[in-house]
Amino acid sequence: MNRTLLFLSAATAMLAQAPDGAFLRMDRNKDGKITAEELPPERRQNLSRVDTNKDGGISLEEHQAFMRQRPAGGAAAAGPQTSESITALRDLDYAGTKNPRQALDLYLPKKRSGDKPLPVVVFIHGGGWAKGDKAGGYKQVQPFVMTGEYAGASIGYRLTNEAQWPAQLHDCKAGLRWLRAHAKEHGLDPERIAVWGTSAGGHLVSILGTSGDVPELEGKVGPHTDQSSKVQAVVNYFGPENFITMVTQPSTIDRTVDTYPEAALLGGRVQDKKDAAIHASPVTYISAGDPPVLTAHGTEDPLVPFAQATEFDAALKKAGVESLLAKHLRGVPAELKDTEIVLEKK
Repeated sequence: MNRTLLFLSAATAMLAQAPDGAFLRMDRNKDGKITAEELPPERRQNLSRVDTNKDGGISLEEHQAFMRQRPAGGAAAAGPQTSESITALRDLDYAGTKNPRQALDLYLPKKRSGDKPLPVVVFIHGGGWAKGDKAGGYKQVQPFVMTGEYAGASIGYRLTNEAQWPAQLHDCKAGLRWLRAHAKEHGLDPERIAVWGTSAGGHLVSILGTSGDVPELEGKVGPHTDQSSKVQAVVNYFGPENFITMVTQPSTIDRTVDTYPEAALLGGRVQDKKDAAIHASPVTYISAGDPPVLTAHGTEDPLVPFAQATEFDAALKKAGVESLLAKHLRGVPAELKDTEIVLEKK
């Protein structure tokens, strides 16, 4: 075997997006967002600082981004040093449509550690396929890019108020193809691309990993359909993996009505759209040639049941795919401290 020389620090990733118990406690109605009414009175003054997209609430990503900027003493730390160490190329149109949702941001280190093309860490945001945007991806890939050893990217995609499944997957694949088509221009290594996503983004990166050998899922978005959308590693944070089993598992989301996130994605309840639900489930496409997967999931996740992670991990291992499951309530799992995922190419 020849090593691809792509190393993703599991400890860094966990610190960036570990499910947070404080957030879950404050989010009393479990809608994935903390409003001013849900914040303790002494913290309400922070709402405008933490709510970076100014939609009136604090998402998990915004909460964790704010916490990462706080030093041990509790005072707010200085913001990221984008201009000093990272070149940001934003709103790159990967689809040729000028749709702001079908665009990606590319982050390049100003000082590279060597002359070789850089592996790429690609972040895909969550938000129940209905909200969120690519802007939050910067803070996720920043620690990698600042080393000078990686490039980072954040891919946006059409939300469910604009398009239903499989548009979201087709967009992400088009974004990956754009990166490969422009790899030489930006000094990227097209053979070393890892995808990392949270919640709905975890679902999308999971299916990107399992569907790389499924031509009918490629779609026709963008001008670079001659390029591959395969990835070499998947970092899945609490993503839905099997829509069929998820509707039977305990959750604070009522999945009997027709307005829950997966129903909006599929155009109807999973119970009524079983073929579409199977089509949209990453477990459907698992095969022996899939890339290595790191799954991180909270055992008390109230939105996406932890059973989704165990089912995905077991199915990957049964197929002979390298899979690591990190289960935790919050913080960095002890078994992942000071570890790295080493990716190999057969």
